[in-house]
Amino acid sequence: MAFKLDLFLITLAVILSPVLSDLIFSKVDRRIDLTSQIVRISSTIRVENEGTDVVSEVLLIFPVEQAKYLSHIQATSNEGKGKAKGSAINFPVNVVYPKEMPPTLKFYSVSLPKGLNKGDSLTFDVFAVFTHLLSPFPETITQADVQFVLFLDTAYFLSPYTVKVQSLSVKLPEARIEFYTKLENTKIHGSEIKYGPYENAPPYSFALIRFHFENNQPFPVAQELVREIEVSHWGSVQITEHYNLVNGGAQNKGGFSRFDYQTRPFARGASAFSKLVAKLPPRTHSVYYRDEIGNISTSHLWGNLRKTDLEIEPRYPMFGGWRTSFTIGYSLPLQDFLFQDQGKRFLNISFGSPINEVVVDRLIVRVVLPEGSSDFSVSVPFSHKQWHEKKISHLDIDGRPVVVLEKENVVPEHNQHFQVYYKFNSISMLREPIMLIFGFFVLFVSCIIYMHSDMSISKSSPSYLAKLQWDEVQTVIQQVQNIINRRLTIHDKLDASLRDLSRTGDVQACKAARKAADASLKELSKELKSLLSFLQSAQQATQILPKVEELVAKERDLQERLVVKHMTVVDCYEKKFGGREIENRVASQQQRITTLRQEVDDLLEFIDEI
Repeated sequence: MAFKLDLFLITLAVILSPVLSDLIFSKVDRRIDLTSQIVRISSTIRVENEGTDVVSEVLLIFPVEQAKYLSHIQATSNEGKGKAKGSAINFPVNVVYPKEMPPTLKFYSVSLPKGLNKGDSLTFDVFAVFTHLLSPFPETITQADVQFVLFLDTAYFLSPYTVKVQSLSVKLPEARIEFYTKLENTKIHGSEIKYGPYENAPPYSFALIRFHFENNQPFPVAQELVREIEVSHWGSVQITEHYNLVNGGAQNKGGFSRFDYQTRPFARGASAFSKLVAKLPPRTHSVYYRDEIGNISTSHLWGNLRKTDLEIEPRYPMFGGWRTSFTIGYSLPLQDFLFQDQGKRFLNISFGSPINEVVVDRLIVRVVLPEGSSDFSVSVPFSHKQWHEKKISHLDIDGRPVVVLEKENVVPEHNQHFQVYYKFNSISMLREPIMLIFGFFVLFVSCIIYMHSDMSISKSSPSYLAKLQWDEVQTVIQQVQNIINRRLTIHDKLDASLRDLSRTGDVQACKAARKAADASLKELSKELKSLLSFLQSAQQATQILPKVEELVAKERDLQERLVVKHMTVVDCYEKKFGGREIENRVASQQQRITTLRQEVDDLLEFIDEI
């Protein structure tokens, strides 16, 4: 969401706001850089004290609607020129709430290194970085359209002090400018628009200016980035970064055509991006790039002694409003980032994202220290949230301490080094090797004991005897099942002889088949009788014996009915009865035979499962 100035509220604030001190800004040079999605404003301010009291702070103000997108602000000294200019000194900048000030303005206090006496002056620079101030206009575009954005600000430096002389320079991308506000002393040189100089502007002076221009630079926004930095004293620092990325530019409408994207250069989406470049530290190794599907092979890595560049390509081009999630990981040499000072170890590593010009709405940095670390503290050069956690990993006992840092609205200017200090006893490094040695020792000893131990059950124990009896019962039951199946096969042969009789009319052959079947069934009955006697005397068969006896009884009933059917059919053939009359005579017997055969099959299946 872009920054929108409410002209009425600002005007009301100007009328009601009092002058805070006798300070004046004798000269202000302001420069606004709009060449990317991040708005960077640099101001060089010369302040003078015209009062009698010593002043030790200078107030800066921003409209509240603009200040809520302020990501980074820095004030530094600007004394001397060229070689005479020493190293810049940072001045502390803090939010303050002066009394009787309107709620539409937000105040920041710049603390000076020494107070300004009457007539003294000081020149310092203010560098402010804003995100989400460029509003796509129109908000939706097609695949073939270019992207235009809208930016609003004030031509005058908004200040609670009188500004003697001031000027403004606005740097735009090298592209088309649809509209810009023209005021007195406005000049344009290519893509740079200059306002001023303006003289003797009273406190809280304000002049709304608008810029509507083409900006096809990538707008990558990481809605959430989780960086995990794991320190191992065995020689490496492992970094894993999880990105939830979106293109924050004008949203794509009208669908996406892969054919047009590949064959028509003007339809490739001027504001879409298909690759990102991460600036990694030198000597980076073991780099990977993957998403939820798996490894993504469209990446390239270049490195030398001073830097390592990782170029990654998402699985599809990123048009406005499109999202993607991915993970990059890499390892760094421990000696380049871990140091010792006054009995403590400290990790010195960068804070923000290594990807160029990405805006991170929410950044979480998790620093995982080795197990056994204690007395840890953090030094970060800007405000942040902080808490502690524990992480359980392989071969851990108590878990590894984790320092969690969180910051919102992060820009490349936050990619500064921070330090995590902690104490660690080097003897603790032996914990994991000793655990591994002890574990393997226990394993080998257990194997030796197992190989030299007799684990068999005593043959005289009740459990062993019961197992033997149950094995015998199972063997006998299987024999019973085999005999029943053989008897059922004989039954099938009797049915087959009747079918042959109806086809050939050979009564004598049918009688011979029945005679042979009777002999076979008698032999099987003798075998079955001895097996049933064993089961009736076996204690282990008490539960399954009723089912076996029921199976034998039903099979015997089935046999008797089949014999009766067979004799009836043969007798009818001898008396020259017709086929329909024969069917009527055996119909009731056949129905019962079918039922019994199904019951016998079910009992066999039940016993087999047991």
